[in-house]
Amino acid sequence: MPDRRKHRGPHPEDLRLFAPEVVPVLRQAVNDLAWLLSRGYAQASALKLVGDRYNLVARQRTAVARSTCSDAQASRRERHRVPADAVRGRRLWIDGYNLLTTIEAALAGGVVLAGRDGCYRDMASMHGSYRKVEETRPALELIARTCLRLGPEACAWYLDRPVSNSGRLKGIIQALAAEGGWPWRVELVDDPDPLLIAPPKRGTAFSEPPIVVTADSVVLDQCEAWLNLAREIVDAAVAGARLVDLGGI
Repeated sequence: MPDRRKHRGPHPEDLRLFAPEVVPVLRQAVNDLAWLLSRGYAQASALKLVGDRYNLVARQRTAVARSTCSDAQASRRERHRVPADAVRGRRLWIDGYNLLTTIEAALAGGVVLAGRDGCYRDMASMHGSYRKVEETRPALELIARTCLRLGPEACAWYLDRPVSNSGRLKGIIQALAAEGGWPWRVELVDDPDPLLIAPPKRGTAFSEPPIVVTADSVVLDQCEAWLNLAREIVDAAVAGARLVDLGGI
C-alpha cells in the first residue's frame, strides 16, 4: 500500500507500548541485553532471549535493540563524540535520513528513544521510500538554525540514492538552503555509511576529519568524530518531544 502519512507521528499502539509503567521494564531489558552483548553474545539470539524473558512485542524489541550497545561500544562512542561547542569552523557530514526523520518524529509527537549511548533515535520506518510530511520543512529549519548557531564551516548532506524520493528530498533541501543562504551541499550516494566511516582524503587543506552527524550504530562504532546533533536540537527546540528514556538521559 502507498504511504499516505502526513506526519512522522506515533504508532497507534505507542501509548500502551511505551506507557510510564512499562518504561522501567524496557530499561531493564536494555540493561540485560547490554550485559549479554558485552560478553560476546550475538545480537539476534540475545535480543530473543531478553524479549522472551520480558514478554515484549515486536515494536518494543525494536526499541530495546535500537537503545542498546555493549560497554565497549558505549565507551568507544563517548571517546569519539565531539561536543557542540567544538564544531565551529569544522565540517559537518550529515547522515541525512537518520537526522531528518528523528527531528520530524520529535516535532510530530512520535516516540524518540534515548539510548544507552546518549543518542536520540526515532521509531519511524521508511521501508525503502521517503515521504515528505508536514514536519519536513520545520525540521530542516530547526537543523539549519542549530547549525548556524554552532558555526561549522560547511554542511554536507548525504542521502541514500536507493531510497525512493531521495532526488525529490535533495531538491527540497537545496531550495531551502538557497533561500536561507545556508552553506549546505546535498549528495545522493548508494550507501552513506562507508563514506561517513572513512571520508576520502582531500589533501592538506583539511587538517581535521569531518564531524559526522548520525545515530547509526555501524557508523558510530567506526567513525573518527561524531556530533549528537539530533539530541542537541530536540533538547533545545522541541519542548513537547515524546522522549522515552531507555538508558541515555
